[in-house]
Amino acid sequence: MGGPNKASETNDFLMRLFSDKDLIPLGPLQGIMGRVIARLRTKSIEEKYNEIGGGSPIRHWSEYQCERVCKRLDEILPQLAPHKPYVAFRYAKPLTEDMLAKMKEDGVTRAVAFSQYPQWSSSTSASSMHELFRQRKIYDPEKTVKWSFIDRWPKAECLVSPFARFINDKLLEFPAEDRDKVVILFSAHSLPMEIVNRGDSYPAEVAASVYAIMERLKFKNPYRLVWQSKVGPKPWLGAQTTSIVEKLELQDDVKGLILVPIAFTSDHIETLHELDIELMEDAKNPKIIKRASSFNDDEEFISGLADLVKEHIESGRPYSNQLELDWLLSKKYTTDTFEHPSELFSSH
Repeated sequence: MGGPNKASETNDFLMRLFSDKDLIPLGPLQGIMGRVIARLRTKSIEEKYNEIGGGSPIRHWSEYQCERVCKRLDEILPQLAPHKPYVAFRYAKPLTEDMLAKMKEDGVTRAVAFSQYPQWSSSTSASSMHELFRQRKIYDPEKTVKWSFIDRWPKAECLVSPFARFINDKLLEFPAEDRDKVVILFSAHSLPMEIVNRGDSYPAEVAASVYAIMERLKFKNPYRLVWQSKVGPKPWLGAQTTSIVEKLELQDDVKGLILVPIAFTSDHIETLHELDIELMEDAKNPKIIKRASSFNDDEEFISGLADLVKEHIESGRPYSNQLELDWLLSKKYTTDTFEHPSELFSSH
């Protein structure tokens, strides 16, 4: 999704976000309602960005990770070097069209779209995919760039192993006699139930990530998958992170809570403000609540991302076996895009 690099860019970011019916379906008045909701929310969201340093760090971390992945690829795939890093966000700069213009200028002919949503959703991963298709028609109508897509990686080693390590690091901060009674809460961005009910892959893939990490930890602690960042009055996927924290934090049998941002690849407002500030301010027993690290500059994570790209390129597959079913189940809710994913990602 990206995030405003400066708090003053918040309104532009929210306008794009609430205008995207793939993400938040608002019906036939999407454009008008999106602008109204963005305007109403801008001031409060601006204040939150100011509280975490004046803007979102997601661009910094995304560009850092992408550059480091390309350097690693030069080492492990020297026959395809040099690898060039490009970052594109759906609602903030650099936008998809900025990336495409730069790639065109640089003479790129082969590109891998690597989704930084580890778990697929028609509201997020697919929204970025459709935007890539729309903007390519404008910036590369001749189709000079051949694309393929790493569209999901919910059980990748570079996700499972670092998260297990981050959780172990936090467990060590509790007294030894209490560690077995610390509850691990995996918190993911929630999703409107109308999207879930279409057969969206996201809830199952987030759950797969959680289970793989707990397997790595040998299920040594009780755990739950919870959901954060609900927007608006419509039903969203629950239980909400805040309500579960409220239920558990004063229980005598619960000696601690570790929050794990399971669907994010770096820190941004959902971790730095929603979990670290808002949740902690509302908590009645904040001293027992800790948050596991985000990936940010973690070298194991970055090295593993490069391995995923290498594996993808060597497979020759344009996208995963799941993508066409995802498209089939969600295409009636999407406008101005392809008739089939092969129009954008093709091995031919």
